[in-house]
Amino acid sequence: MILRVTERGKMADKVLVVDDEKLIVKGIKYSLEQDGMEVFCAYDGREALELIKANNYDIVLLDVMLPEMDGYTVCQQVREFSDVPIIMITAKSEDMDKILGLDYGADDYMTKPFNILEVKARIKAIKRRNRHIIPTDPSTRIIAGNMVMDRNNRHVYIKGREISLTTKEYDVLELLVTNPNKVYGREMLLSLIWGYDYPGDARTVDVHIRRLREKIETNPSEPEYVHTKWGMGYFFKQ
Repeated sequence: MILRVTERGKMADKVLVVDDEKLIVKGIKYSLEQDGMEVFCAYDGREALELIKANNYDIVLLDVMLPEMDGYTVCQQVREFSDVPIIMITAKSEDMDKILGLDYGADDYMTKPFNILEVKARIKAIKRRNRHIIPTDPSTRIIAGNMVMDRNNRHVYIKGREISLTTKEYDVLELLVTNPNKVYGREMLLSLIWGYDYPGDARTVDVHIRRLREKIETNPSEPEYVHTKWGMGYFFKQ
């Protein structure tokens, strides 16, 4: 088996492009390969889901309107077993469509038509903000009420049951937990977690906070862990 490497000798990024419009797939594939990426293709939702289950990709470009299974459903099912970064692509530009994509677990959202340079920029932005710092103390564990956070393995448990969090959900929770009672505004969280160059807006934070609460709180409307300070932001109550 031949593995593609970049000019600097690093393994090439593996990108899965999912779209039923073959000309669009061909154009994206050609352009990303010029940047040294290894590109794989799928043309319907079920095929994409099976490929993601069977392979380890660095990023997925996922169209919404797909045969067999739409992109929202694919994204939702992928989030049950993987936190691979997903950029959803669609011809719909309404805010609710973007929020829906983020709600299902997408990391970013682009509308057609788009410039391939924007695609590359968003891929690079996601790669930068997904570089995690490994805790220096491998035994680092945080216990707060019924929640246990294993920072070495990036696992979270509530009453002994592991909670499946996406990369960004975990990052938000870890930041809040390690800075108890400190209020973070949406813009600050967006900058710290998604990066200052993130092209999305602050509503991304609200969507992730809501999803996080649904997973870790017994009653999301009366949270025990992640609280809102109205007009200011979010904080972890110690």
